Amino acid sequence: MQAFSFCVALGPLAAYLFLLGIVNLSRRPLVVSGFRETAALGLALSGFAIVGPMQLFMPEPAAAYFGSLVWALLLGFYALLLILVILLSKPRLVIFNSKLSQLRPVLSELALRLDGQARWAGDSLSLPQLGVQLHIEDFPSLRNISLVATGDDQNFSGWRELELALRGELRRSAVPRNPPGLTLVICSLIMLAAILHKTLENPQALARGLFDMLRL
Repeated sequence: MQAFSFCVALGPLAAYLFLLGIVNLSRRPLVVSGFRETAALGLALSGFAIVGPMQLFMPEPAAAYFGSLVWALLLGFYALLLILVILLSKPRLVIFNSKLSQLRPVLSELALRLDGQARWAGDSLSLPQLGVQLHIEDFPSLRNISLVATGDDQNFSGWRELELALRGELRRSAVPRNPPGLTLVICSLIMLAAILHKTLENPQALARGLFDMLRL
């Protein structure tokens, strides 16, 4: 069971880190919505949720009645919690592989094109015609930038328009590869190698762990 739990916990996280590393090693900036990033992070941590709280707080009466189907209910509950977190979070855009000095001129020009009343106040930008007010959060060590909504009066269609326009502008940009991406890829490969080692070392233990979890 321990080997099975190890593989379940690290599998989604290793896949997430690998994809994140590939994104950071790309030579093009990438724009994603905060909703998608939160969903991806939730999937990456799903393995820990399965081997942690779901097993620890397993409802035994429901498990006895539904059998292995209880896992479908637990995973569905986890998915609903993740959706709730996404719905309650503020609109946000995440730009990978970009420095603030590179992004700000592009964002300023784009903002005036989308909204003639666009105004800067420090690291905050207001686009009243789009219904978008945002603040820039810079993470220079990872070369990632977040555009985070400020205030509750936000227009989601305006955020979507800004996302599409910014994605189109940055698609034509070329940037150096982000070195931390290599670290993420190496960490993910180490995790995948450990999972493979556990699988080949004792496949019967993995099968037994799966059967124990599913109560077969």
